[in-house]
Amino acid sequence: MSKFPKLTLTASIAALVLAMPAWAGSYGLGRPALPEEIAAWDVDVSPDGTGLPEGSGSVEDGEAIFADYCAICHGDFAEGVDNWPKLAGGADTLDHEDPLKTVGSYWPYLTTTWDYVHRSMPFGNAQTLTPNEVYAIVAYILYSNDLVDDDFVLSNENLLDVEMPNAEGFILDDRETSEAHFWTAEPCMTECKDTVEITMRAAVLDVTPEETRAKKVQELIRRTRPEPSREDVKAPAAPADQPAAEAVANAEVDPALAAAGETVFKKCKACHQVGEDAKNKTGPILNGIVGAPAGHADGFKYSKAMQEAAEGGLVWSDAELAAFLAKPKSYMKGTKMSFAGLKKDEEIEAVIAYLKSFQ
Repeated sequence: MSKFPKLTLTASIAALVLAMPAWAGSYGLGRPALPEEIAAWDVDVSPDGTGLPEGSGSVEDGEAIFADYCAICHGDFAEGVDNWPKLAGGADTLDHEDPLKTVGSYWPYLTTTWDYVHRSMPFGNAQTLTPNEVYAIVAYILYSNDLVDDDFVLSNENLLDVEMPNAEGFILDDRETSEAHFWTAEPCMTECKDTVEITMRAAVLDVTPEETRAKKVQELIRRTRPEPSREDVKAPAAPADQPAAEAVANAEVDPALAAAGETVFKKCKACHQVGEDAKNKTGPILNGIVGAPAGHADGFKYSKAMQEAAEGGLVWSDAELAAFLAKPKSYMKGTKMSFAGLKKDEEIEAVIAYLKSFQ
């Protein structure tokens, strides 16, 4: 049998291998990643600040952005919703049996907060926030933990200057050396159990927000509120001699709309209470507020701006309440109310209906 066919095949393979691009390696597949492709993946930020992009964001801007993107899971004041993490609070609880570990009480590096928000948030739409938006959100989280003032502006230039309360609460991970005997020594293979039994199963419920609270409210209103008929007419205006609060008290409240408002009011419960046993908290009780004069809650210290509004004769009509709830800080400069505002007209209408049920 001739050797030439075999030699010809060997030569052909050799020529093919030599003709492959040097960067293709031994398999001849793929290409080097382009600089912009590497940059798209290389977004992590180190504890020493390496990787932080230029930018800045204020507490004020962060409050509005947090309300839009983060509050559905973490609450408007970073207090947490249902099973979602609390980002604020927990000071001096790390030595408790059940410590509250938040950004303010536990995290040692603020760079980790920035990195996590930038890479992983908002939920379901990660890496859509601009660097300035991330700086603003982190600034608001700091403010929620009483670590900065309300006029604070966070940037790549001052982020490392922020002192985290638990910065000294961690030690270096030396397990690679201190626990090396666990994987370098001969393993124990005697007196092993014959079988392994499952003794407990974990069940975690309500951990995925499938829809925003605003959508829930709209759906509740749509399903439970009857469609108006052609015969429906507007309610007559209150007589001139009838006080506004009394007129509101006598007005019929739509039960379905009030029920939807109770859901929206969860955004307000951190500061306000309603009902028979309501008490002033960070904000005043809201019993009887619709149709009442501004600053009417006994025993609550209102802001100077609210006191001036009360002296000027402000009455909380539906229209005035709606304007205030939409953008409190724009409506009343100097108000103590830090809430960014309700974004949906349906939410505002529902909350006002709910408040009317406590006249």
